[in-house]
Amino acid sequence: MTAAASLAASGKSVVSDRPSRSPRSPEEYTRFERARILGARALQVSLGAPILIEIPPSLVDPVEIAEREFAAGRIPITVRRTRGLA
Repeated sequence: MTAAASLAASGKSVVSDRPSRSPRSPEEYTRFERARILGARALQVSLGAPILIEIPPSLVDPVEIAEREFAAGRIPITVRRTRGLA
């Protein structure tokens, strides 16, 4: 029996030495993830999706709206990261 299996069988939690990879704030996304999220959300807004933050009535640019939602942390899009194909 492996060490992890014996810990799991005993009911103790397994501690990993890997850091958590899920982003907690907009600053922790890569520039590619940020661009993809903003582009997808801007498309949704341009096609009539509800806007999730308060904006001035004069603001009609979907990209600017998506950027403001992103900065507020209100975009309902998740990023699934997989390990590299090395």
